[in-house]
Amino acid sequence: MKTKKAPGGSSSPIVKAAWRRQATGREVNLVLMKPYPDHLTPLQHTAQNRCFGCGSSNPHGLQLKFLMADDGTIVCEAVVSADFCGHPGCLHGGIIATLLDEAMSKAVRASGVASMTRSLEVEYLKIVPSAATIRIVGRVVRVEGRKRWAEAHIQDAEGTALAHAKGLFVEVRPRETPSS
Repeated sequence: MKTKKAPGGSSSPIVKAAWRRQATGREVNLVLMKPYPDHLTPLQHTAQNRCFGCGSSNPHGLQLKFLMADDGTIVCEAVVSADFCGHPGCLHGGIIATLLDEAMSKAVRASGVASMTRSLEVEYLKIVPSAATIRIVGRVVRVEGRKRWAEAHIQDAEGTALAHAKGLFVEVRPRETPSS
């Protein structure tokens, strides 16, 4: 059993699990989520990133941090602010779609391909709460030429599915410049 220094200075056992944060007013309670089965490696951007979903250089964005499992699955544990609600306490549907799109696009990028979303289909299964820990998981399910099909889902801390998406991503290749 490994131990990890928790924010605030206390040590708690970690058994292949990640900390989850649940905002309760001004306090942040740290609780272990159900473990993910594989080791997780952080995904890094190589350039300044202003992406609304994952950009660390975008002060108004979600600033999501994605991790990759040994099997190529992408995982993100996040607490999304109530600033992004539709109804009080419920994330806006467009934000939910963004979370799912981000997870799928990161799964494609993790395979070494730059891509753009061509189509996105979202199923809203249950309310996705704001200010509570959620887990977003994405993976590539099929590859055909420049096309990558991916799936993603959002679940709560107990593992209940809250939303699911399927998407088609098309590889973006640099344009060839005509020689003069």
